[in-house]
Amino acid sequence: MRILAAHAHPDDVEFQCAGTLALLRQKGHEIGIMTVANGDCGSKDLPAEEIARVRYEEAKRSAFILGGKYYCCGIGDLQVVFDNPTRRKVVEVFRQFVPELVFGAPLSDYMLDHEMAGQLIRDAAFTASLPNYSTGQENPAPHLPKVPHLYYMQPLGNSNVLGEPVLPEFCIDITTVMETKKEMLAQHASQREWLRVQHKMDQYIINMQQESEAIGKLIGVPYAEGFRLHKASGHPRSNVLQELLPEYIHPLSKNLLNKMSV
Repeated sequence: MRILAAHAHPDDVEFQCAGTLALLRQKGHEIGIMTVANGDCGSKDLPAEEIARVRYEEAKRSAFILGGKYYCCGIGDLQVVFDNPTRRKVVEVFRQFVPELVFGAPLSDYMLDHEMAGQLIRDAAFTASLPNYSTGQENPAPHLPKVPHLYYMQPLGNSNVLGEPVLPEFCIDITTVMETKKEMLAQHASQREWLRVQHKMDQYIINMQQESEAIGKLIGVPYAEGFRLHKASGHPRSNVLQELLPEYIHPLSKNLLNKMSV
């Protein structure tokens, strides 16, 4: 199966679903990573164009760990909006990769780049299958043969835009591939070093571990990642991850699900 993980900035995918991608890669599935933005605001010292180039190469190295390819739509940080030019770029990436399963950014998160990316990814999962929708690109890829399964990653800090807790629908135990997740995130050295200087410690990796631990506690394992399946009309509603990763997937208890904020 062809699996695309899509988010706003370089390193967002690594924070929220690299462990699950590693498990899927172990099963022989093809992996792609896409970001809408290019990370050009991710430095205090380098100019925008230079840090964008650095972060592109870092993201490529991370994807390569899973034998995957990295795609970037090239939108500047804090300039991610839902408009037709950006929509066409995102849809074109979907058509180039031809995903059967998509992990997308959450629709409610602490910053608008993440939320707008979530909207664009959600839209592309459907729009990329429409034969009469043109991306206006040179040598455009053909439309998708079908709408892929779409899952939302957890928001940063496992909370929505109001800071309220957000529980996933189910979790994936990533304990056995946590070192791979660390290795992928560590490829984003420009961000790791920036935060190391800012916080006087390797907060970058620590924050990721803490988020994975928080999800793991929901299902009683050291580390996990959480997801929610998009079940709107026109989208596949079966939980295909149950078939792909049966030994790693854990639905949340009804008591926890009843407390979901969004």
